[in-house]
Amino acid sequence: MELKVKSTIGLVGEVSVPGDKSISHRAVILGSLAKGTTQVTGFLRSEDCLNTARAFMRLGVSISWPFPDVLEIHGNGLDGLREPGDVIDVGNSGTGIRLITGVLAGQSFYSVITGDESIRRRPMGRVVEPLKEMGAMIFGREGGDKAPLSIIGGELWPISYQSPVASAQVKSAILLAGLFAEGETSVTEPTLSRNHTELMLKGFGADVRSERTTATVVGRPQLNAQSVQVPGDISSAAYWMVAGLIIPNSELTITNVGINPTRTGIIDALRAMGANLVLENIREEAGESAADIVVRTSSLHGTEIKGELIPRLIDEVPILAVAAAVAEGDTVITDAKELRVKETDRIATVAVELAKFGVSIDELPDGMVIYGRSELTGTECQSHGDHRIAMSCAVAGMAASGETVVHDTECIRTSYPGFEATLASFA
Repeated sequence: MELKVKSTIGLVGEVSVPGDKSISHRAVILGSLAKGTTQVTGFLRSEDCLNTARAFMRLGVSISWPFPDVLEIHGNGLDGLREPGDVIDVGNSGTGIRLITGVLAGQSFYSVITGDESIRRRPMGRVVEPLKEMGAMIFGREGGDKAPLSIIGGELWPISYQSPVASAQVKSAILLAGLFAEGETSVTEPTLSRNHTELMLKGFGADVRSERTTATVVGRPQLNAQSVQVPGDISSAAYWMVAGLIIPNSELTITNVGINPTRTGIIDALRAMGANLVLENIREEAGESAADIVVRTSSLHGTEIKGELIPRLIDEVPILAVAAAVAEGDTVITDAKELRVKETDRIATVAVELAKFGVSIDELPDGMVIYGRSELTGTECQSHGDHRIAMSCAVAGMAASGETVVHDTECIRTSYPGFEATLASFA
């Protein structure tokens, strides 16, 4: 598949984005471990989240779709999963493989989990090692650092883990395994990562505490089914936020977007660049905040993005780089080495693809320098099989002169089904 994008002027009106991917994954996982029927409204029907649902169906959980955006999970309780008859395949989902591995570590049966070629390249040692410390037996390629992973779990004990990286996936895998260990399991991060797992665990009835960068869960809780309302995904909204800021004569409202403080780094970064960005209709449901985001065409300027801000916008760096490309002055992004081990090496792929538009970028070991005020020129781009690179190139194409063609865009379905339709509505 390919996307053809032409220069656009005047994005005006409202846009809705699909449900938050992080929350959708976690709703399936905790709904499966809870007693009773959990109803999830606004569930993201992307390939990544559907693969998490399929994984738990392989583990004996009954899941149904009474309506297109409503998922019902008939939970089996904490000890109700059963040994799968085949390998669990999470497709392209890094969140799926790491969080589900945490759950499988607590099971008294044998299981194997894997993913697509991209997933099989990504580091798993960061979750495998602490899970081994808890007593799980896990084997994989390269000493357990690469999938497929074979897991023999059960009989876990709690640990207090000092994580070398600020990663919600690492933290969540350990906390989920901690559900099956007697006592308190805690994870301390160098800086705070997104906290959807802690919020949802509390909502399902677990005893969870958070203090600064440490999260603690008490094992063997009684989890009870809940009704979960999933807000729109701020990572998906980021594409339209940037489009509305950099395309002339635009005033765009993105409705019902999750604004969990651990995820709003993109808003802080864009405001630091001079964005005319306003939050309206702020509300809270089940511990998660949401708002309508209004953006208007703005004269952006370069800034420095580093430190504690990075974990709060790590997935949005590719589209933030597009904003930086048309800003006045230079934008420096550091402390983002984690980008090297995403679906692609996003430091390298952002630099390669934006250079095709005429943007000057220097790669750093842990980030990049983007020399702004580029007049973007339409070009041909490759997604590299990475959904965030594909969508960022499409937005850049909207702001570029002439036509832009983005190749290999099937990957967009992993996180944002309907992106192409929304893009076409602005043509």
